[in-house]
Formats: sequence, C-alpha cells, structure tokens
Amino acid sequence: MPLDPMVLEDLLSHVRRFVDERLRPLEAEVSEKDEIPSAILDEMRALGLFGLSIPEVYGGLGLSMAEECRLILEFGRTSPAFRSAFGTNVGIGSQALIRCGTEKQKQTWLPRIATGELVTAFALTEPGAGSDAAAVQTRAIRDGQGYRLSGQKIFITNADRASLFTVVARTDPDRPRASGLSVFLVPRESAGLTVGRPEKKMGQQGARVCPVFLEDVAVPLDNRLGEEGEGFGIAMDVLARGRIHIAALCCGTAERLIEDSIAYASERRQFGRPIAEFQLIQAMIADSVAESLAARALVLDAAARFDEQAAAPALVSSAKYFASEMVGRVADRAVQIHGGAGYIADHGIERFYRDVRLFRIYEGTSQIQQLIIARDRLNSASARRWVDQLGGDANRNVIPLV
Repeated sequence: MPLDPMVLEDLLSHVRRFVDERLRPLEAEVSEKDEIPSAILDEMRALGLFGLSIPEVYGGLGLSMAEECRLILEFGRTSPAFRSAFGTNVGIGSQALIRCGTEKQKQTWLPRIATGELVTAFALTEPGAGSDAAAVQTRAIRDGQGYRLSGQKIFITNADRASLFTVVARTDPDRPRASGLSVFLVPRESAGLTVGRPEKKMGQQGARVCPVFLEDVAVPLDNRLGEEGEGFGIAMDVLARGRIHIAALCCGTAERLIEDSIAYASERRQFGRPIAEFQLIQAMIADSVAESLAARALVLDAAARFDEQAAAPALVSSAKYFASEMVGRVADRAVQIHGGAGYIADHGIERFYRDVRLFRIYEGTSQIQQLIIARDRLNSASARRWVDQLGGDANRNVIPLV
C-alpha cells in the first residue's frame, strides 16, 4: 500500500538533508579510505534505509517501486558508494526472499535485514557466468535433508560485510542451462564459505566487491527459495527490479553533475566573463538537462508500471539502458565544462566520471539490455506478421524469437 503523501514527502526531506549535510562532505574521505564510517551506517539504519522495500509487516518501510525511485533519486546526488551500503538489502540481496520465500523464511530473516542488523549479498556472477547467467556452474548436490554447495562467485557487492548470501547454484546438471538452477539462502557462518579480499576498482570506492568461495557448504532444505529449477526465473525477477533502482540512481547522479557544472560555469571566468555565457558551454548543459529529464520520465514511468505489474522486460531494460548511458554522457560533459579542474581530484568531477562507468555494466550490461529490447520488439513484429498472414488474434499468438 503506498505511503501517505505527506509521510513520503517528510521521508524525502529527511533523506535530502542527510545527503546534503552528512554524506556530501564525506565523499572525498570515503573515496580515499575505501570505507564508509560506521557512524554513517548507523544513521542509515536509524533512517530505515536498509528496509525501504521490505514489507511493513516484517519491519520495513514497504515502499513501492515508484516511491523507492524518488528516494534513490536523492541518493544519486552523492557518491554511489553510500547508496550501495544499503542497496543489496533493498534490492538484489532481499528480493528473492520477499518474492518467493516461505512465511517461516521471511519471519526468520526479513526483520533483521530491514533494520540493517544483517547485510545481504546476491551471489550470481562467476568466472564463466556473468551476462550469460544461465551458465552458472556452482553445484548444489542433494544430500539427505539438504544440499552441499561448491563453486566460486566473483564481484559480489557487500560480500565483505554480508551476513546472508542469496546464492544461485545448479541443482540438476542434466537439465539444459537455465532450467537446472535453484536459489539458496546461505548464512556467512556456514562452514566452507569464505570471502576473498576486496577487489581494487576503477571507481565507487567505499562500495566493496569480493570473490566468494563455497567448498562443500551444507545448506538445509529449508534454505532453498522456491522449487528446484526455478532459480533462473527468480534471479531475472530480482534483476528486473534492481535495474529500475539503478536507473533512478543514474538520474539522480546526472542531476548532481548538472548542478555542479552550472555552478562552476557561472563562477569560472575566461575572456573577461563567466564561461556560462558562451554558447558551446550552454549547449553541453542543455544536452545534459534534456537527456536527464527524458531518462527521469522513462524511469518513473517504468516504476509506476512495475507497481501495476505491467512493466514489460523491454521497458525495464530501456530505462536501465538509457539512464546508464545518459549519465555517462553527462559525466563526460561535466569534465569538459570544468576543463582542467575536471581532471583534478580536488573537484570530485573526475571521481564521478569513474563512478558512473559501472552503471553500464552491473545489473545487466548495456549490451544485454539492447538484446532484451530488440528481441522483444522483433518478436512482437514477427508475431504480428504471422497473425496478419493467417488471420487471427495478435494477443493470443506469440512467436518466440530463438
């Protein structure tokens, strides 16, 4: 059920002040130390940020996708690392449990996820399985009343802090690709689960990713989410929601970059006047504003349709694809507008330039989004042509694109 509009506006106001007064002053420090201060994490817990999407009955705020996007737009106005601190609890680390967990599973885990007592992680990507998610090779072998998991995961966000991992593993090696996958909840303290050292990354310092190793990890039957063989569908549902979330973050970050570019262009003087008065600077600002507004409208529309269970995969992919590519262009223009200052760390623009590059990769690369969008449209076109030739109902007859 949507929040009361006044309650939502009050929450957004608190988050806006938190971003402006507490997070933005710490951006350089977090980047340099690759760590978010524990006091800030405690404040995030107090604000309820770890439970944004978790139903109120389990202690969360129960925000709709549209409400969540409005809040994440605010978090786009600071370093993406801050959002990442609670992002897995809100999205990929909890959504499989929310969507298909048993009541017992939900009662066991969700209240502690909502408060931030537990940090979650989503373990899908492997050395040989990323964009090709169906190629997962981590094995889950049935053993009495449970399973034994063995394999390696890589690039797992928040793995260094996570207490609970949602792991995608292959339960039936004889079934083709996607149909043989299942999903499991694996606590960090499970014997045989180890987390490697954080990777050194191009950007988004403070948001750590690590490899995760599973060596004959015993997982009880009660920790499987859904039925055997449903893992691929569960993972895709989780990623679809996450893509809208990331798209909203991209829009918020673009707005921050535009704000900083306008402020700098208004102060920086060349040839006796502010560079904001030069038409080529104005053109870059105009392009960034127009693209940012277009992306924001697309993302909010996708979020509203998602809440109505009417968001086709192509719409979700379009939002993620356009918004993530858009913010890359905005960041590039921001560096150009700042000139030499944009290339120097002190101004922070070069940091955002590095940070936003990841948006085009995780939660599904731009190329994966392009494939989803194109195949959806081509499939629809093929279905219409086939129906026109035979005479029939286009809504009833659909030809899958192989």
